[in-house]
Amino acid sequence: MIDVSKHYCPNKSCSFYGKLDSGNIRVGWQYGKRKTWMLICGRCNMRFSERTGTVFHGVHSPDDKVMKTLQLLAEGNGIRASARIMGVSTNTVTRWLAVASQHVKEVNDYLMRNLHVEECQLDEFWSFIKKSKSMLIQKTRKNAVLETFGRGRRLAAEPRS
Repeated sequence: MIDVSKHYCPNKSCSFYGKLDSGNIRVGWQYGKRKTWMLICGRCNMRFSERTGTVFHGVHSPDDKVMKTLQLLAEGNGIRASARIMGVSTNTVTRWLAVASQHVKEVNDYLMRNLHVEECQLDEFWSFIKKSKSMLIQKTRKNAVLETFGRGRRLAAEPRS
């Protein structure tokens, strides 16, 4: 059976929209090859898949294949290379990337909404970033060896005293 406490009603006009573990979601039936659960809102009677609101909603490929492809993209591989490695078309990879990026945007918007940060906290945050950046610059100056791989040249610079 499925844990319904992690699901909410996706109907924006429902009074339980977006509310997790509110007791209104009940399990319906399973459908498809994967035996995906259909859930029902007890308030508005809307039926929806357990995959609604996830990056896998509407995706018919195996979840691990989608995740591995997205990991390849996150590690810097291109769309064509990721498609070739995973044995799917570039259109498929592009569609998965679009769905995942939209999902990330929605999650980010949700997490950043009503974020109450005081001026002091922001100032401390920027001070931390500036300090980290200056330490990185100092390390770079101490070990000032730059490599350019395009032409195979090596440039070296001595630290200034």
